[in-house]
Amino acid sequence: MSGDGDSKESQGRQSDVTALRSQIRALESEVGLLRRKLVDTPKRVSTLEERLLETKSQLAQAASQNEKLTFTLREAREHIATLREEVEKLTKPPSAYGTYIGGNDDGTVDVHVNGRKVRVSLHPDLSVDNLEAGAEVVLNESMNVVLAREPGTSGDVVSLKEVLADGSRALISSRGEEERVVDLADSVQGQTLRSGDSLLLDSRANLVLERLPRPEVDDLLLEEVPDVTYEDIGGLNGQIEQITDAVELPYLHQNLFREYDLPAPKGILLYGPPGCGKTLIAKAVANSLAKKVAEASGDEKAQSFFINVKGPELLNKYVGETERQIRQIFQRAREKASEGWPVIVFFDEMESLFRTRGRGISS
Repeated sequence: MSGDGDSKESQGRQSDVTALRSQIRALESEVGLLRRKLVDTPKRVSTLEERLLETKSQLAQAASQNEKLTFTLREAREHIATLREEVEKLTKPPSAYGTYIGGNDDGTVDVHVNGRKVRVSLHPDLSVDNLEAGAEVVLNESMNVVLAREPGTSGDVVSLKEVLADGSRALISSRGEEERVVDLADSVQGQTLRSGDSLLLDSRANLVLERLPRPEVDDLLLEEVPDVTYEDIGGLNGQIEQITDAVELPYLHQNLFREYDLPAPKGILLYGPPGCGKTLIAKAVANSLAKKVAEASGDEKAQSFFINVKGPELLNKYVGETERQIRQIFQRAREKASEGWPVIVFFDEMESLFRTRGRGISS
C-alpha cells in the first residue's frame, strides 16, 4: 500500500514538474516576445512619428488649399454679384428727364416731360419745399420723380422785353422778333432784370432758367465816377463855359427851364483833333454836376456817372445788332439816372456810328 502511495506521489510530482516546465517555457516564450516587441517599439514609434509628420504636412496643405478655395470662392461670389449688378443696370428701363414746374396741395408735383405737362408723385426722400421751379428732375419707369438736380444749363437765348406785374412772368422776344410770355424760375425772380437782358429759356417748359451776361456790350462801356475838374483843363475856358451853360444849368435849374419853356439840349457835339481835351471836358462836367447836386441836396455821397462808349466797337455786321447795343447803352443810362444821379454818356469817335443819310453802305 505504501508502495502504491509513493508511486502515486511520484507521478503527481512529475506532472507538477512537467506543468511548471511548460509554464516556464510559456513564460520564456512570452518574455522573448516582449523583448522582441521592446526592441521593435522604437522603430514603430519612429514610424508612427513619421506618419504623424506626414499627416500634419498633408493637413497643412489641405488647409492652405482650403484657404485658396475659400478666397477663390469669395472672389467668384463678388464677381457674380458685380455681374448681377451690371446685368440689372443694363436691363433697367431708361429714366426720363423733366423740368419741375410746381407742387400741388395733394403732395403731387407738375413736371414738363417730352413736350407735355404731367402730374406725378414724388419720392418720399424728396420734399416739395426743397425744389424750385426750373429744377431738372429724373423720373423712373412709373413716371415718378426719384431724383432732383440743378436747373439745366442749355436752351435758347432770348431777349427780355419787360417783366409783367405779377413778377413771375415776363415778355420776351426770340428769333424773328417773335414775342412770347414765359414763366420765370424761382432763381430768376429774385434778380434785377432789365429790358434787353439776355435770358436762357427752356422752350419745352416755357420757363426762363437764367439771366445771361452780355460781355459784348459790357466791354464797350466804361462806367466810372470821374475825378477830373475844370482846373485840370487848360486853354479851353470858352468851351467850358458853353458846355456849363448847356449841360449844368438845365439840370440844376429844371424848374426855371420848365417855367419859361426853355428847351434843354439833348446832347452836345465835341469836335476837334485827337488830344485836345474832349474826353476831359466830358469827365469834368460829370464831376462838376455831382458836386453841385451834393451842395444843392445836402447829400455828401452824391455822385455822377460817366459812361464812355467805344464807338467803332459797337459796329456789327448783323442787321440790327448795332442799334440794339445802342438801345441797351441808353437803357443803362436811364437806370442810373432813375436813382437821382446825373449821367453823362460819351460816344468816342462817333463818326463811325452816326453818319449822314446816303454816306454809308446800307443793307
